[in-house]
Amino acid sequence: MPLDLHFILFLLLRMAIAAAFVVSASFITERAGPVIGALVATLPVSAGPSYVFLAIDHDAAFIAQGALSSLPVNAATIFMALTYVVLAQRHSLVVSCGSAVALWIALASVIRMFDWTLIAGLAANFVAFGICIPLLSGYRHVKMPLVTRRWYDIPMRASLVATLVAIVVSTSGWVGPRISGVIALYPVVFSSMMVILHPRIGGPPTAAVLSNSAWGLLGFGMAIAVMHVAVVEFGSPVGLCLALATCVVWNLTLWWIGRRAMKPRSP
Repeated sequence: MPLDLHFILFLLLRMAIAAAFVVSASFITERAGPVIGALVATLPVSAGPSYVFLAIDHDAAFIAQGALSSLPVNAATIFMALTYVVLAQRHSLVVSCGSAVALWIALASVIRMFDWTLIAGLAANFVAFGICIPLLSGYRHVKMPLVTRRWYDIPMRASLVATLVAIVVSTSGWVGPRISGVIALYPVVFSSMMVILHPRIGGPPTAAVLSNSAWGLLGFGMAIAVMHVAVVEFGSPVGLCLALATCVVWNLTLWWIGRRAMKPRSP
């Protein structure tokens, strides 16, 4: 088999696997409501497959360096969410989503210019979430109208994730770990939620889903830090597994805390 054809077929397989992840997560999100949906949205549905495929093509040092670039990008994502949430209360999808994405691109462009350390990346996350979580808390509780899925919703989300994986995998060899780490963290799930839900149920309910994602996104940032440390110490397979476990345990803990808070207290 020619080398180019082998590469194309392997790339298409990777894109299909990534698309299957986002389709599964989308079905869970639509059936579980905004709170559980927000927790599912902050699992590594798009970044996870990207990093798995990067680990297939590159060594542990590449993955560890990419994680250092991804860590501050997670802070940019929470500012993107805050921008959308605030603007979506009164403005159209184009204004709200366009401004949020433009801010993310601007912040990511600045982030890629620096060599980040683990401490600096963690500090950026704690400062960003310390600012954004209190500001987002007032937008979390909105009555969620019934969402009717249209035929193109799932294919659009799947194609966005598949495209992201294709870009990350295809360009990683010449852009290096720093830019690969930035691209891998593009918030595909958040962007697709804005585009799909805002025209259908309105800005405030869509903003409520993103607002409920803030704590889960903080755990995702911790998972990136765990991945960096574990990849350096134990190699890429162990590092990726520990990062996924961190996300799952963090979100299950948030779900358990939420369930306890909702239970009526006995007199």
